[in-house]
Amino acid sequence: MSLSPHTTPSGFLLPSIHAAPPFFTQQPNPATQAIVTEQWSRLILSYARHRQLFTVRVEDAEVTGGEWDEILRNDRINRRLRSSHLAYILEQMAAKNQLVYDPPKQSRSALLYWRTPEEWAEVLHEWASTTGQLNTILTFYEIIEPPVPSPLSGIPMQILRKAIHILTKTNRAQIIAVADGEGVRFLPGNAGK
Repeated sequence: MSLSPHTTPSGFLLPSIHAAPPFFTQQPNPATQAIVTEQWSRLILSYARHRQLFTVRVEDAEVTGGEWDEILRNDRINRRLRSSHLAYILEQMAAKNQLVYDPPKQSRSALLYWRTPEEWAEVLHEWASTTGQLNTILTFYEIIEPPVPSPLSGIPMQILRKAIHILTKTNRAQIIAVADGEGVRFLPGNAGK
């Protein structure tokens, strides 16, 4: 089999390195392992963005047919990423702030930052501006589960809270107490102010 890109059933283009059997095993040479880990980190974040996946679990490496199966295994070369290798990759990604373990104080499940909290803050404010939501109080639920799908549909509460916190620090949002808990009012402004 040649090393060439491959498109998955979901339409994601896998890089040619995904067809290399050594890509799926931990490498004894630290320099080589660092390159492999960087490639896996990029692949995981790209795939998560493509599929709008926010969570990855170490156990996903063992689940056949799961939402991560397209990248964590390659049946064309009879290879799959072992859960111990995925755990190592996630640890390295956490060290680079590409993910955060959720819940905290464990290392088996993580929220992926395929957009940084700062990028999510910009997406959130842009959404509020373009949908006419400035100066309107919205519950967090209305943002996560809008009546019309948006780039924020399904965003985990932890990431949403971080994005709103960033906007409050730049005076572009205000957290408001509402009957069902918390809401937010988006204010006009831009990131530079």
